[in-house]
Amino acid sequence: MKKIIFLSSALLFSAFLMAQPPSGKAEKGNNYGQTVKVENAISTDKLNEILSKETESKPLPVQVEGDVTEVCKAEGCWIRVKSSTGDFLVKMKDHAFLVPVDLEGKRVVIAGTASLKETSVKALRHYAEDAGKSKEEIEAINKPEMRPVIIADGLVVL
Repeated sequence: MKKIIFLSSALLFSAFLMAQPPSGKAEKGNNYGQTVKVENAISTDKLNEILSKETESKPLPVQVEGDVTEVCKAEGCWIRVKSSTGDFLVKMKDHAFLVPVDLEGKRVVIAGTASLKETSVKALRHYAEDAGKSKEEIEAINKPEMRPVIIADGLVVL
């Protein structure tokens, strides 16, 4: 029984340590996830234009340049990137990498796949909680949203 308790405690502690955003600053040239090259990156507005023409929401391989407006404060597992039609969500593929919280306000190039997806109220509230929003802001979320979502293989800070 003692072994089970010890093993369970060790697993929980290691999970806690692994679920932290990377320490350090997000500086120009830093790569997170797979190495990303900045050539051929499109703007977030161009991505919106491409996705608005899609009738199916199949994932499209993309390389997008944009400004980070928000970062998951809990573990750095997602960011929001600015576009003229509203911010869109970037999730780190399979939680394989995390980004520092100070990535907010930085310009990045993201490589991954993009598609239009409906995000449920439950998921939107979860993201708002991760972002440190107030209880009132979280409770005000009452409709799902259809927005571009990028599943990132990697990103680089510009």
